[in-house]
Amino acid sequence: MLVYRMLICSTLISVFYFSACKSHTQNTPMQVSQNVNSWPEWAKNANIYEVNIRQYTPEGTFNAFSEHLPRLQEMGIDILWLMPVFPISTTKRKGSLGSYYAVSDFRSANPEFGTDVDLKNLIDRAHQHGMKVILDWVPNHTGWDHKWISSNPDFYTKDASGKIVDPQNDDGTSMGWDDVADLNYNNQSMRQALVDDMIFWIKEYQIDGFRQDMALLVPLDFWENTSKQLRAIKSDIFLLAESEVQDHVNNQYFNAMYSWSLHHILNDVAQGKKKAAAIADWYKNERPKVKYGCYMHFTSNHDENSWSGSEIERMGEAHQAFATLVTMIDGIPLIYTGQEEPMPQRLKFFEKDTVGFKDFAYADFYKKLFKIKHENPALWNADFGGPLVSVMPHEDIFAFERTKGDNHILVVINLSKQMQSIPAHRSIGGVELLSGKPINFNEGDAITLRPWESVVVK
Repeated sequence: MLVYRMLICSTLISVFYFSACKSHTQNTPMQVSQNVNSWPEWAKNANIYEVNIRQYTPEGTFNAFSEHLPRLQEMGIDILWLMPVFPISTTKRKGSLGSYYAVSDFRSANPEFGTDVDLKNLIDRAHQHGMKVILDWVPNHTGWDHKWISSNPDFYTKDASGKIVDPQNDDGTSMGWDDVADLNYNNQSMRQALVDDMIFWIKEYQIDGFRQDMALLVPLDFWENTSKQLRAIKSDIFLLAESEVQDHVNNQYFNAMYSWSLHHILNDVAQGKKKAAAIADWYKNERPKVKYGCYMHFTSNHDENSWSGSEIERMGEAHQAFATLVTMIDGIPLIYTGQEEPMPQRLKFFEKDTVGFKDFAYADFYKKLFKIKHENPALWNADFGGPLVSVMPHEDIFAFERTKGDNHILVVINLSKQMQSIPAHRSIGGVELLSGKPINFNEGDAITLRPWESVVVK
């Protein structure tokens, strides 16, 4: 049975997030020292929108997606993360169209999506609409058609017989990603060639950053060198790691990394396998380990949608409550292609499929969440925002406060299928931002919430 290269991504990250896999080395606020100088000022209150060009429109092209930029701007999107835009190898291709992550050329556009000029026009137009663009980069491997296979075979990992291999586990067995060839990080020329290709996109296309695929599988010292070189070219570049290796952000090689461990807890809470108190436990035990930058939080992405199910499939009627949560907690929020429709189905990965946009029924919901984040410094990213302080402990309600200067936000979310009440921990007065209505509670008053209801008070 063929094993898809991203099917086991979340499993790998959960297993390996405390160390990279190739050879290399609550009722109080979290006391973490962060450095805003490593964060682009433009990203201080930003969100990320992941774009699946192939499946976004019936045409599946850069030009067709470009027509959606005005409405995404209106929805409040700040950063467009383009899934790999590069040509896809045909050798050992999976399905009829192959994986975006089996790259055959790091310096050109996938002709199925359009021309290099079309891609440049898309990036320019996104900038004109006030959005930044980051590219999905694939540093761990290439497709089997990449020119390096023939021109620089020493750029690849080989077995004892000298044959280039696909990515391997530590015990020498295949990870199952047989549509790609593993890059050899013992080769310094390969490392620099990869960085030079990234620099090409900064200089020639004015892209604003990179999302690094499976960053946890790449040696740490590569990221140290790479981040320095990229920031020397563009000082305010945004770097996102598919990783939970804390050194990636603590050493400021990346601005943000995935919160896979929290995401799995959110799924479990939605499915009744865990209580909301598990989220508070994560904040107490795991969040303080990150000293710089922040996590990226999400209810869906391309891996989760295609291989574990859409947020509606996994979280059911709770999915909007968790969308509110991941936008309000400390970290940069992500939404994936189609979540504003909403999109209940899984998108095929190796074949043509489409979101089927019709009425964008959730666009106003996300617009409201992002407006709240944009306008309240307490909710901003990294050290631009305020620390999360867990309040009103309850097994089914996650409640917290965030404060920055004179901006104070209280969030109370019922993460259960039942009506819940909780006594106010102090006098609470202000505006409920989701409804726009005034709210007032005296200390000890019961705050009652419907199943999966959220209250956000300024």
